[in-house]
Amino acid sequence: MTATPIDPVTFEVLRNTFEYVCARMTLILKKSSFSPILSENLDFSNAIYDPDLRLIGQTANCPVHLAAMHFSVQAVARKFGKDGLKPGDVVVLNDPYDGGTHINDVTLTMPVYDGDHLIGFAVSRGHWMDLGGGGPGGQGFGTHVAGEGLRLPPLKLYEGYRLNPDLLEIMLRNSRTPHYIKGDLQAHMGALLAAEEELQATARKYGRDTLLRGMGEMIQYTERIVRAAIANIPDGEYHAADYADSDGISDAKVWVRVKLTVKGTDIHVDFTGSDGQVAGAINSPYANTTAAVYTALQFFLAPDAPPNAGMFAPITLTLPDDCWLNAKWPAPVVGCTTVTSGKVQSAIWQAVAQAIPGLAIAPTCADANWFVAAVRGPGGRIDVFSDIPAGGWGGTPYNDGLSVTLDPLGNCTNMPAEAAELLYPVHVQAFDLRADSGGPGQNRGGLGARFRFRFLGGGELSIETSRTIDGSPGVNGGGSSPVQVLVQERPDGGREVIGGVRADGSWKSPLLSSHRFAPGDAFEFLSTGGGGWGPARDRDPARVLDDVLDGYITAGHARAAYGVALTPDGRSIDAAATAALRNL
Repeated sequence: MTATPIDPVTFEVLRNTFEYVCARMTLILKKSSFSPILSENLDFSNAIYDPDLRLIGQTANCPVHLAAMHFSVQAVARKFGKDGLKPGDVVVLNDPYDGGTHINDVTLTMPVYDGDHLIGFAVSRGHWMDLGGGGPGGQGFGTHVAGEGLRLPPLKLYEGYRLNPDLLEIMLRNSRTPHYIKGDLQAHMGALLAAEEELQATARKYGRDTLLRGMGEMIQYTERIVRAAIANIPDGEYHAADYADSDGISDAKVWVRVKLTVKGTDIHVDFTGSDGQVAGAINSPYANTTAAVYTALQFFLAPDAPPNAGMFAPITLTLPDDCWLNAKWPAPVVGCTTVTSGKVQSAIWQAVAQAIPGLAIAPTCADANWFVAAVRGPGGRIDVFSDIPAGGWGGTPYNDGLSVTLDPLGNCTNMPAEAAELLYPVHVQAFDLRADSGGPGQNRGGLGARFRFRFLGGGELSIETSRTIDGSPGVNGGGSSPVQVLVQERPDGGREVIGGVRADGSWKSPLLSSHRFAPGDAFEFLSTGGGGWGPARDRDPARVLDDVLDGYITAGHARAAYGVALTPDGRSIDAAATAALRNL
């Protein structure tokens, strides 16, 4: 690489080009995919890499994918070598122990050539609705990864732009939803071909050498920005912990324990002391844990820097060999992205809050709340319905947390009720704010939601979630949010808590596998909000009143949590009573 830098104008053009390539990939995938989890929930990611397998560009897709996908590219290179890949080759993989995360996340990698010269890789990853396993969507919650579906090592799905029909047939025959697979595969291929077209056009316009030099300089630029941000964090060691409620086999909590060491312009993240590998399906492969770490830290470091491998260079990890955050075959892993990633992120945010309390953000609901239901339609046809009912984010130094927003590691969307009812035999009955669900604070946590749908023809539901023992913790004196609750309601109105704390005080694990619902039964999920920032009694009483009038909190919660008493009509503050409460 020449020492002569690219001129600033060309540098900026290339920076925007790398982002545009990924944005175009995303638009194509969204518009042309068949399965609702891609077209509606947007549970996919696209990125480009340089010939040395370093991330060069991405768009605002699913963060826990984006920070893990370079492990997929590396797995492809280990299997075939860069010389073993030719134009039009596309390698598919989803093996959690060989470049993947959980089995549903299918990654396709294609080399991009300018003539005979490799100029990069295009990568597209999507959560495919179902690839078999013991429960719909692979949520069998067994004790072996084989129960989670078809596990693919790096294999050539296309050679010279020609599809391998035998491999496709294997994939079709191992899915409850084969009607989605061909369409989704074509959408991924369209995204890869768009990236190839754009990178080749850039090489022709600016020259291959300029393109490759621009890639290298972009990485160095981002690394400088990230290191400068780390230098502003006080050196020291910061400890924190969080936990998953259960692994689905045992009722014991499963702990993440983290030590964050900041020294100069480097951060080291040490998970020594975290629990060992567990029997249930929440173990996290190395790639997934690393992705959660990178994403959690980038919120505080350089979120506006060009997203590339320079973000990762200043961050190192220690992961014990026997640890649920460093899963080894045959540990089941289907909950790694949707449960475990959130707990890793929450623990890191709590550690960061000790280092830079003035900039801390309280933890989110820390769950994707991903459910999958096999639903029975007219004539007995079985389909798979899936959604991700969002919760709240934590309060910040500047404002209240976001309400009903998917956990930061997901960045996906909820499925519109109209789409769900059009495509599946379900009736969506509610998706509204859950009052009092944000952690109280000077800046309160964002609210969770009440999500409810009715099975018209019956079915089986599996779900991965947590926060049913304790809610989202606050920071800087902020309070915790309430717990999450899963409910099954019969047509006669009878209700049963099927996950979380019951009326008698007993508790049931919120990791459900193929839980049966009869025709007319409803599933209701009460998601939690984010934790609070700062002491609740420091919140301006006028803001508390606004929340009551908006229906975000109740008058009783205003009094108990914030020390704010309202007049009997609930429209104004009782100043004398409020002063008395706040002086207690």
